[in-house]
Amino acid sequence: MRIDILTILPDLLKGPFSESILKRAISKGLVQIVIHNIRDYAQNKHKQVDDYSFGGGAGMVMSVEPIDLVIEKLKNERQYDEIIYTTPDGEPYNQKMANYFSTLNNLVILCGHYKGVDQRVRDNLVTREVSIGDYVMTGGELAAAVLTDTIVRLIPGVLSDETSALSDSFQDNLLSPPVYTRPANYKGWEVPGVLLSGNFKEIEKWKWEQSLERTKKIRPGMLED
Repeated sequence: MRIDILTILPDLLKGPFSESILKRAISKGLVQIVIHNIRDYAQNKHKQVDDYSFGGGAGMVMSVEPIDLVIEKLKNERQYDEIIYTTPDGEPYNQKMANYFSTLNNLVILCGHYKGVDQRVRDNLVTREVSIGDYVMTGGELAAAVLTDTIVRLIPGVLSDETSALSDSFQDNLLSPPVYTRPANYKGWEVPGVLLSGNFKEIEKWKWEQSLERTKKIRPGMLED
């Protein structure tokens, strides 16, 4: 898989991809993450990539031309399955979307900034608009990092135990059950006996019941879905 990230703050994205699982995935050649500075495609002396909005209003807007130029260059080099724009008013991101994106070959993620991008980018270049929550951040870079992390960890071979991702919260529309590790008794706080029983059938039943109960209590709307 290849993920191209378009941003005006490339240095902000170096950290998330140089540690832990994402770093190992890149080292193994399971994913290629390429960060592009949109300013490199600005066709003006000062490399300006934003301007005032027509009709007035506070805040600047990312210009259409440099974004179009970098996307055009990338599309001339390879075919992209999705061109994703990170924006607070996009489609709420969830595990099903992460599962889908992880099956694709080439993705572009465009990081919004300021008051967003010129609407012509959204109308003509972007294929998917995604929001990681009902709040506004200073830019889409951290959202792009979130998307990349959730996608890459699902690629076969990235996790040492590939079955681990299958038991994550949201994979079966339930929250994950509680998890415990040694010692079995700490300060009188004991691990549920069924987990120590060795009875696999009863353990799986307990996990399902706990997942159902936690989902009912914390995220009941998931059960309606």
